[in-house]
Amino acid sequence: MINNTNRENIYRVNRHSNLKEKTVQKFLTDHVYAGKPGWNSFLKIFLLSLGAGFTVAGIVFFFAYNWEDLHKFAKLGLAEMTFVVASACIFISKFNETTRSIMLTVACVLVGVLFAVFGQIYQTGANAYDFFLGWTVFITLCVLISDFAPLWLIYIVLVNTTFFFYSEQVANHWEERMVFLIHFCLNTSVLAATVLLQKIKTELHIPLWFTNAVAFAAAFFATGGSIIEVVDYDEGDLYIVLLFVLLIYGLGVYYALNKKSIFYLAVIAFSSIIILSAVIINAGSGAETFFFISIFIIGSVTGAIGALLLLHKTWSHE
Repeated sequence: MINNTNRENIYRVNRHSNLKEKTVQKFLTDHVYAGKPGWNSFLKIFLLSLGAGFTVAGIVFFFAYNWEDLHKFAKLGLAEMTFVVASACIFISKFNETTRSIMLTVACVLVGVLFAVFGQIYQTGANAYDFFLGWTVFITLCVLISDFAPLWLIYIVLVNTTFFFYSEQVANHWEERMVFLIHFCLNTSVLAATVLLQKIKTELHIPLWFTNAVAFAAAFFATGGSIIEVVDYDEGDLYIVLLFVLLIYGLGVYYALNKKSIFYLAVIAFSSIIILSAVIINAGSGAETFFFISIFIIGSVTGAIGALLLLHKTWSHE
């Protein structure tokens, strides 16, 4: 009937054709709605992920609660044993690829637990930056060979955390707005890389939630860096962060309109509203400023939502 078999397309065809309701319902059941095999697969993955997450949390809390009562060799031995067990499960042939990827993710998280236990036992005196840097470096190879989006997301979080603590503990002379700008560039680069990879390798499937999470992180750092620059602006300085954010947001709007992505447009719109609100508050003072900013926020948010709904309706009927 149609190539892109999603619910909206089927409803669109139904509105402009004389298909019977039973035919549409059968097509939805066969091609859109999840059947028993789909639900079984979802529950297996969900419960396995939930169990793996609770297991890792249990290991962490076990060490935290029993720290004083355990000998240092017991601490290291237990941490290493859990890592070895998780790693061994990756090579068990009866497990499918998803299960192995989840166990690889557990093993990578346990690397951090092992580093933390070692650091606490021997009081290495390392900064938080050193801890997260070591964790990031030692799981890099596993992340590169994996095709598992949750593990990549954890890795990106670790990279951001490492750089944050580096700027706090080592490069503490850096301006805060520049730290946010580097965070923004880092996450934007990851987002751009995912877009390019999907164009170069069409068979590569990158989940939408992953790109949305990275885009949201980039927008967060863009918003925070722009606000800091506005508040801490000194005469003679250049609005480096604001200019760069404006450039990237312009490219983002162009890409979102071409790909018909409401999410990107929404993130950019509300980030821009927050930045403009900071500019207005910083420019004025007194009760009239707060009255104006209230009117501006209500009007801009209402206008943005209305425009996004109109775009979504227009794209849905194409």
